[in-house]
Amino acid sequence: MILWVLPAENIKQRLRCKTKVYPDELPNTSVVIVFHNEAWSTLLRTVYSVINRSPHYLLSEVILVDDASERDFLKLTLENYVKNLEVPVKIIRMEERSGLIRARLRGAAASKGQVITFLDAHCECTLGWLEPLLARIKEDRKTVVCPIIDVISDDTFEYMAGSDMTYGGFNWKLNFRWYPVPQREMDRRKGDRTLPVRTPTMAGGLFSIDRNYFEEIGTYDAGMDIWGGENLEMSFRIWQCGGSLEIVTCSHVGHVFRKATPYTFPGGTGHVINKNNRRLAEVWMDEFKDFFYIISPGVVKVDYGDVSVRKTLRENLKCKPFSWYLENIYPDSQIPRRYYSLGEIRNVETNQCLDNMGRKENEKVGIFNCHGMGGNQVFSYTADKEIRTDDLCLDVSRLNGPVIMLKCHHMRGNQLWEYDAERLTLRHVNSNQCLDEPSEEDKMVPTMQDCSGSRSQQWLLRNMTLGT
Repeated sequence: MILWVLPAENIKQRLRCKTKVYPDELPNTSVVIVFHNEAWSTLLRTVYSVINRSPHYLLSEVILVDDASERDFLKLTLENYVKNLEVPVKIIRMEERSGLIRARLRGAAASKGQVITFLDAHCECTLGWLEPLLARIKEDRKTVVCPIIDVISDDTFEYMAGSDMTYGGFNWKLNFRWYPVPQREMDRRKGDRTLPVRTPTMAGGLFSIDRNYFEEIGTYDAGMDIWGGENLEMSFRIWQCGGSLEIVTCSHVGHVFRKATPYTFPGGTGHVINKNNRRLAEVWMDEFKDFFYIISPGVVKVDYGDVSVRKTLRENLKCKPFSWYLENIYPDSQIPRRYYSLGEIRNVETNQCLDNMGRKENEKVGIFNCHGMGGNQVFSYTADKEIRTDDLCLDVSRLNGPVIMLKCHHMRGNQLWEYDAERLTLRHVNSNQCLDEPSEEDKMVPTMQDCSGSRSQQWLLRNMTLGT
């Protein structure tokens, strides 16, 4: 039995969605599902939910792309089984393990629908999932749309409703993250939660796109391996090149979120993801790629291949700079649009650097020997007078400290610092005290002291860049 867990507000929102009327003439879609050694039950659950919960006149075909699975039941047994299903189901076999990106490209090339809908192989589509996606593309063919992704437990397969109050973002390490929908987006929708949410990025596993627009916008970067980073690359490209990316809140698709990936990455997970992320950074992020490079210094050693074709694509499409994206699409990004410095913060007296030492929110910032390699010693002093590393800011809530790292809240207050470039002091505005060297009690933690102008209160803010 599948259990549905729906908060009261979600029930209200879904009831409002049920009153929406969509045009009779919607574009049809090919549903492309890539699988690699997928369990029989989860794969068929995905396929059956697509067939049973989609109007068949809108469903051109289901294309299953086998990325070199090794399990016997995914071969002839599967081929014989799908012959008896109600809509055409085509199976395409990759000759060797190629990864999600290239397998999806193969499926897209074989598709016939006016829209291509990509799904992961461990999903469950709900009633009414398809029409809202296709209707939005009918309104604007340059809009790429995602459903709300509900959670299916990988332990019990319980179906739990996702939230229409989150959207996609990313951090300095170019990891996709869900964040609360900002007030500016709520205001744009005028309180109507059935309207799509404009999202800076997409998770990438589930989305629909006009097939011609998919070609025009440059499909996927075929130079990327397996998967990882392709979702951000496509998100940046869509926004910067004149399209839009939305979460259609009246469309719900469940997804099994595994605790760990069961797949192998030829060459190693880190190498593959670093290569993919570096390709997207080099092509789309302009000077803001430095945030990624200096917090993840190992990435600059990775061979990322030739990106000249992708840069030419960007030129031909007359795409906007990444600064435009940060200013207009993702102003609440963890990457500040304007900043004074990006790099280490070095104490003049001790010649040591602020260091987050892998610490997390609500923990004290550290100070350690400067290593010049970025990573934990990367801080940005922003135009908003924050001292931040990724989404954490230095925060002082009382006189004499301590200095802790809290989520950046953009409300200034306890996170407001003034750097005097002549005196080299970092003054905390609320307490009117200055950042100072560690005390004798704890030599790994900086302190807050009354401003005296001493060398121990002098700090050098250094700009660093590790990219080539």
